[in-house]
Amino acid sequence: MGSVQIVTTILAAAITAVAVGLAVRAVMKMVAVIRLGQPAPERFADKGARTKKMLVETVGHTRMLKWSVVGAAHWFVMVAFIVLSLLVLEAYFEVVTPGGELPIIGPWTVFGLATEIIGVFGLVGILVLMAIRLGNRPTRPAGRSRFTGSTMWQGYFVEWVVLLVLIFGFLIRGFKVATDHFEYPVWAAPVSHALGNALPAWEAGVSVAALIKIVISMSWLIVISLNVTMGVAWHRFLAFPNIFFKREPEKPAGSGLGALRPMMSDGKPLDFEEADPEKDQFGVAQVEQFTWKGLLDFSTCTECGRCQSQCPAWNTGKPLSPKLLVLSLRDHAYAKAPYLLAGGGKDLTGEEKATEEQLANVDVLALAEADRPLIGTAAEGGIIDPEVLWSCTTCGACVEQCPVDIEHVDHIVDMRRYQVLIESSFPSEAGVMLRNLENKGNPWGAPQNTREDWTKGLGFEVPRVGEVEDFEYLFWVGCAGAFEDRAKKTTRAVATLLHEAGVSFAILGEGETCTGDPARRIGNEFVFQMLAQQNVETLNEAFEGREKSKRKIVATCPHCFNTLGNEYGQLGGEFEVVHHTQLLAHLVATGKLTPVQPVDGGLTYHDPCYLGRHNRVFTPPREVLASALGGAEITEMPRNSERSFCCGAGGARMWMEEKIGKRINVDRVEEAMSTGAKTIAVGCPFCSTMLTDGVNGKGAGEQVEVVDVASVLLRSVKPETPAGDKEAEPVAG
Repeated sequence: MGSVQIVTTILAAAITAVAVGLAVRAVMKMVAVIRLGQPAPERFADKGARTKKMLVETVGHTRMLKWSVVGAAHWFVMVAFIVLSLLVLEAYFEVVTPGGELPIIGPWTVFGLATEIIGVFGLVGILVLMAIRLGNRPTRPAGRSRFTGSTMWQGYFVEWVVLLVLIFGFLIRGFKVATDHFEYPVWAAPVSHALGNALPAWEAGVSVAALIKIVISMSWLIVISLNVTMGVAWHRFLAFPNIFFKREPEKPAGSGLGALRPMMSDGKPLDFEEADPEKDQFGVAQVEQFTWKGLLDFSTCTECGRCQSQCPAWNTGKPLSPKLLVLSLRDHAYAKAPYLLAGGGKDLTGEEKATEEQLANVDVLALAEADRPLIGTAAEGGIIDPEVLWSCTTCGACVEQCPVDIEHVDHIVDMRRYQVLIESSFPSEAGVMLRNLENKGNPWGAPQNTREDWTKGLGFEVPRVGEVEDFEYLFWVGCAGAFEDRAKKTTRAVATLLHEAGVSFAILGEGETCTGDPARRIGNEFVFQMLAQQNVETLNEAFEGREKSKRKIVATCPHCFNTLGNEYGQLGGEFEVVHHTQLLAHLVATGKLTPVQPVDGGLTYHDPCYLGRHNRVFTPPREVLASALGGAEITEMPRNSERSFCCGAGGARMWMEEKIGKRINVDRVEEAMSTGAKTIAVGCPFCSTMLTDGVNGKGAGEQVEVVDVASVLLRSVKPETPAGDKEAEPVAG
């Protein structure tokens, strides 16, 4: 060992000792903070399915590859980070001697070839990612890039570290080639050989380059250890457990889509018949009242901003950014942690749990952080502004796009639950809707005895449950389908098509009440439970004696479809639920419905969030429309399918006025109209209302029609439907 190697070895050992010590301390702190969260025992079930999903999403990069170029680049960088960590380890042998290499695998030509290829593609990948970050950097003074609000220096720092580590990896190999210490043939390491032929035969260069590589790597570890909230770096480690512990590992998309997480207290679903606000947790009022998985979510955020780029609220000038919400909760949790770890915290009655002695040595900044309300305006020192909380449409675009499976919607609704149930604090307009749900069983407050008025004049009898014993489908009409004028046209169209196809169906009529979707998503779990339990009892009675596969429901509203199919199981209601577009697509495919006259072309389709993104129903509506168009192409909007843009009505926003920024429905209508289509087909009564209002607001009501998929099909199956009147009722069969 020469003098250079002695110096490089000592320096490498010293900086590594410091880095490892700080890293251990950082990991212990992070684990301690995450463990402050509430229990979530269900996250440990289905370990096999969880392991499989974690490997598919990480190794297969299934979430990232939705964004083809950046996804591919990120995959190569990820693989380079994992595999080439072995070359960082090898550098410890190279600081000792220029010919140093890893034991056993070091001399293998296959190892040399693999690391050469990964190194080259890793270099290309990181350069692409750096270019993308620079190209999307927030503009000043008020840019809305997906990186707006991200801590940009951290992203640049991590990318430069990766780039320099890869560069010095090749320099080490180059100096080895130049000094004849390299064993791999030219075909296995062509870049290293080409570089070596251009470098001087400086034997100490191997150890010096190896030391620099170690210094860069350990400096990175030191920096992230001193910044435990540096998600852009820590996600490299936290993404694996965060994906493993996702809520529903068997789901094809984000685990926070579809059903909401039940209201929990101490790791168990809350029983409202026995619940006591002084003993049981009602929603989330303090950051430590999130589950430990929630705190892991916050810690894992990469600040990539994909959630932000897809959020309808953010894109229309609202204060909500899913990313900034998560980052605010993360920073608050870690700033408050010293107080909590010292035993501090408020019990459910608001009393301090810690003694003065316990808090005596807690940093004054942590104590100040503990006094901040979780929900409150900037003047109140709040972590999350109320306008942020209530801007969410629960469309799920953030969950769909998050590469590390953060469950934004669940966290937002948990905070809403506390605000509604304990603080009685929510937008005033929504109060009318909630009172109508409690008193009338529907959000519009329409009389219950008018639920069946849509059946008048159809020309055939619509059977009621109880009047007929044998029916294949229970037709869940829904509140909009029964009371809202535009939605009633869809209801009549579906009933006519089912009658035309010879499908036996029945309705509940006045026995039906709201599923509770708007109540649950605004945060009023109590009203949801009341309505849902009533409906479950009614439905179980209607299907008495039938097994689940024969307890079939067809619904025209995606919100009803989602609630009945995904959430009623939490209350003992197990049903096979289909959306009307799924059933209609099946009837067309089996020849029970035959389009005989193609409808006019120039049509685009809007994917409802709760049908498409939340429940993965993308193809059936398009199949129905394609059959009705007679082979003409559907003109797709730029944002469609998984990336469809919300109409603005979800999350109970249907009953809350938009007071900030551009109206979401107007933004979506402008996108639809930009395609040149004269018809906007929808599969949701909320979307129909919002987009029709948007079209009328643009003064295009005479040129552009918003119509349900079922009505489009009916015009093709029964062309005698009156022409010239866009709002005409379907002709009875």
